[in-house]
Amino acid sequence: MAISQLNSATTRRVTPSFDDYMQPGVEVIHDVINPGLLVPLSNLMQDSPSFRLYSIDMLASCEYLPQELGECVSESCEVYPIDEEEVPENIMGVDQSEWRFDLDGWARWDMPSEDYYDTQDFPESYTSYDGKEVWEFIHEFIEFPSNTAVPNSWRLDYNKAVRGLHSSISAHILRSMKDKMENGENDVSSLRWDDEVERRIYSQPGAIENLYFLYMLLLSAVREARVRLIEDCENGSIDKETSQGLKDLLEEQFWRGHCDTIDLAANQMRSHGTGEDDTFWKARNRTRDFMRIMNCVQCNVCKLHGKIAVLGMSTALQILLGKEGDGVNQERIEKLKRVELAALLTTTGKVARAVE
Repeated sequence: MAISQLNSATTRRVTPSFDDYMQPGVEVIHDVINPGLLVPLSNLMQDSPSFRLYSIDMLASCEYLPQELGECVSESCEVYPIDEEEVPENIMGVDQSEWRFDLDGWARWDMPSEDYYDTQDFPESYTSYDGKEVWEFIHEFIEFPSNTAVPNSWRLDYNKAVRGLHSSISAHILRSMKDKMENGENDVSSLRWDDEVERRIYSQPGAIENLYFLYMLLLSAVREARVRLIEDCENGSIDKETSQGLKDLLEEQFWRGHCDTIDLAANQMRSHGTGEDDTFWKARNRTRDFMRIMNCVQCNVCKLHGKIAVLGMSTALQILLGKEGDGVNQERIEKLKRVELAALLTTTGKVARAVE
């Protein structure tokens, strides 16, 4: 596709519809949050080993789908661990000491090993892998059936968060695809930009609204974890090279001046949950399954970023909802692990870029 055609195609804009309660949050994101957050957070994600390095089990077995489906044969799907001596001792030491998790908690992350992967070496991108079977499983089984959920149900809110993560991943794939098209790379030569945007975003009901909903949940969780994160900057848990930049970012006025607006999605989900007879325990179960279905992704770049993103979302839900849906508990935030906090900030950065 010629660049002129590509640029012409990107001029198409569809104004998404948002629920009325979300509109103030959307406006604050565009007017205040992303202008102040996006660049410094992206820089931290690029520069800090604390947010770049993850010990991920790339060989874990898929328990949900037959594995002859959708195998990626492209070299762009592969990832390789960094040399063990390149992993800072404080990161490896903390991870080795924080391997325990609650059996009935929101997430079960991979056990730490000597294999650490650098997300900057293998950025989230278009690899030509078709993960359709995995996403179909997620939408059919991880999400709650919409026809069984009552109106204003937290189950529908949960589905919005899951679909928001799908929208974020689609946005990053499209950004990478656009770059490849402009560079004339062969692996995208048969693709049409309009068709891909239509298929990945505009044909998915509520895709953009869901993206903003998830972003608001993540922002609320980061705001609630600010004190813990600042303490980590001061006690050495986060590398010195980026501690000051993170502290400066977390002390920005918008975290305090717009807290009511930032919390609109979280408050919506909490109010829906407390209005029903049961609690959020089913969401915890499904979020753990959401993490484990990532083992069925047969593109290792996609698996790496997928696991981090699901852990980031699950950490946000843990902070915001608690085991009983009772909201913020500072003691629980104190007990969060390094890898959870890192995934929370990394995922927030991913979704911020996707919104942009």
